[in-house]
Amino acid sequence: MDIFRSPGTAPGRNQGTAFGQFVWAVATDRTSSATIEEQTRKTLTELDRVLADLGSNRTRILSATIYLARMSDKPQMDAVWVDWIGADKSHWPQRACVGAVLEGKTLVEIVLVAAKA
Repeated sequence: MDIFRSPGTAPGRNQGTAFGQFVWAVATDRTSSATIEEQTRKTLTELDRVLADLGSNRTRILSATIYLARMSDKPQMDAVWVDWIGADKSHWPQRACVGAVLEGKTLVEIVLVAAKA
């Protein structure tokens, strides 16, 4: 079985991997926008691209881990997440939020596991 990878910009790693019927993806806002809402939107847009490159989409997400530089940003991030994931509860993934020290001005990093479409 082949392994497919979606190249990233950081040395030594990629943004996504597909193997069998599963896809793993990770993203941050590369521009380090000023607000958590902007960073979350840009991160989710990048995840849409990586998922599509590897044969999946947001309706196929099995689990998500969201790393926040400031847990106090969780309500604002949640509002953007809920808008992005949609109202259809039949494809909501299992999700966790974790406080973490993130590089530079990064406020949010999201890691997904999805099924191929």
